[in-house]
Amino acid sequence: MSDVTLKGYKVTELEFRNKVDGGIRINLEHKYSYNVGYSQNNCKCDFTVEIIGNGDPDKFYIKMIFSGIFEYKPDIKKEALHVATFKEIFPYVRAAVSTITANSGIAAIMIPPVDIEGESIYRISINGQPEE
Repeated sequence: MSDVTLKGYKVTELEFRNKVDGGIRINLEHKYSYNVGYSQNNCKCDFTVEIIGNGDPDKFYIKMIFSGIFEYKPDIKKEALHVATFKEIFPYVRAAVSTITANSGIAAIMIPPVDIEGESIYRISINGQPEE
């Protein structure tokens, strides 16, 4: 067994707005956030992706919150767990965005990959104090 195992996922929130006239090229801005909640040998991960077209969310906007449940080995460090779950769930998020946009009658949007290992990971406990 690997360090983490995806047990299931679902889209918990989806907002989609496309009021762009046909034939107009749009530049896309991508924003991501990823949060992990831990329990004994399981964790829930919420991946939020926002896509804004031409800087105007009233014209083109996608927000999706994609949640996954993972089982993990008890000896894995939380930073490593965060990275491993992100890498496991990202392809599903990417496919969901692509499918939703393609099925809406526009060109499929492929969100760009993220180098999660190059990003800072912040740990905050339930009471709001940083964990040691």
